[in-house]
Amino acid sequence: MRDMICPRCGSGNIVKNGNSIYGKPKFMCKECRKQFVENPDIRKITDEKKALIDKMLLERIPLAGICRVLGISQRWLQSYVDEKYQHIKKKLETIFKGKIRLTIECDEIWAYVSSKDNKYWIWLAIDTETGEIVGVYIGTRGRESAKKLWDPLPSEYRQCAVIYTDFWEAYVGVLPSKRHRRAAKNSGKTSHIERFNNTLRQRISRLVRKTLSFSKKLENLIGAVLLFIHHHNDMIKKEITDTI
Repeated sequence: MRDMICPRCGSGNIVKNGNSIYGKPKFMCKECRKQFVENPDIRKITDEKKALIDKMLLERIPLAGICRVLGISQRWLQSYVDEKYQHIKKKLETIFKGKIRLTIECDEIWAYVSSKDNKYWIWLAIDTETGEIVGVYIGTRGRESAKKLWDPLPSEYRQCAVIYTDFWEAYVGVLPSKRHRRAAKNSGKTSHIERFNNTLRQRISRLVRKTLSFSKKLENLIGAVLLFIHHHNDMIKKEITDTI
């Protein structure tokens, strides 16, 4: 094909393979299966565009949608997102409350990675007074995961807080029995965390039910959830600071 050669293996056995997102003809090497365009443009992603991408990652927009809107390659965006998720802080930063009367609500929502048969559970703890997420863990739905949610909580919550949950048995034996209150979903005692669960499903595309934007890797699911929770907590801190 017009003396075109594969940039990977040097083969001349090339066929047409549709168009790129920029409308340029794509080609494929039949020997090594490399896909490429002729004379590709080198497009530098500006800091302004990266800042816009960071904002779009906090909305219910799949990566493919961001690529279509901003005219960037899906390979570059996936690499950018993978690096961001790799370096995201695992520890939540919360406002220190001291040893005062505290109330938290705990709950878990499910998601999946790669296949609906590969379920993971997002365990969350929310401060009912401020709305901060003070604990998060992603794993199975057993007692060990409940422990991994509870153990890293700030000390003031582990020592003083009253904890409301539903009747899921994994919490029993992990949360302090004298401060653990089990409540039905319609009691209103877990309404804050249930509302936040709904927010997660509305704002993170890979958590939307029946979505096609599911995570292919567990690291991406964890990164997407942590990215949104850090943003959520930062907004609460800003609101509290602005009112002081």
